[in-house]
Amino acid sequence: MSIPEEPVETVWQGKWIVAKRQGKWEFVARARGIEAAVILAVDEDDHVLLVEQYRVPLGRRCLELPAGLIGDSHDGDTAMDAARRELEEETGYRCEHAEDLGFFHASPGLVTEGFTLVRATGLTRVGDGGGIEGEDILVYRIARRDVPDFVAARRAEGVAVDVKLLLLLAQSLLGG
Repeated sequence: MSIPEEPVETVWQGKWIVAKRQGKWEFVARARGIEAAVILAVDEDDHVLLVEQYRVPLGRRCLELPAGLIGDSHDGDTAMDAARRELEEETGYRCEHAEDLGFFHASPGLVTEGFTLVRATGLTRVGDGGGIEGEDILVYRIARRDVPDFVAARRAEGVAVDVKLLLLLAQSLLGG
C-alpha cells in the first residue's frame, strides 16, 4: 500500500486520547504525544514480576507487564524515569539497573501509541506495590519457566492477557 496523501483530521479529542481519520483510516493516538514505558523486571532467581488490574475497555482484569505513561504528570520525564517510578508504584520493587531494549508498537493498525521496553534487574522489594489510589493492582512474582502455566491458569479464570506477555511466552508457543 502506498502512503496516504490525505490530511489527518481530528474527529474527537479527550484529555488522554484523540480519535483521528486519514482518508478511510480511523485510528487513535495518545493526547500530547504521550508514550509508555513497559518493564520486564527479572530478579536474580529468574523470576519475573507481572501485574493484574481491571481495564475498563476490556471490562475485566488483565495480566500484564508493569507499565506506565511517560510525561503524563511529570515534566521532563524520560522512559527510564517512568519505568523506575512505575515499577515501584505497581510492584513495590526498585531496580538497580534499567536497560532500554527498544521502542515498539503493540497495535499499529489501530493506535499510534508506542512503548519503550525496559529490562529492570537488581531488584529490591521496598513496599507492597498495588499502584496509586484506586488502581487495585495485584502483583505476581513468577519463575520464568512457570509463566506459560501461570498465564494459562489466569486465562482459564477469565483474566485477559496483554499482548506484551508474548515476550515471555514465545518459547512455549513456538515449541522451542
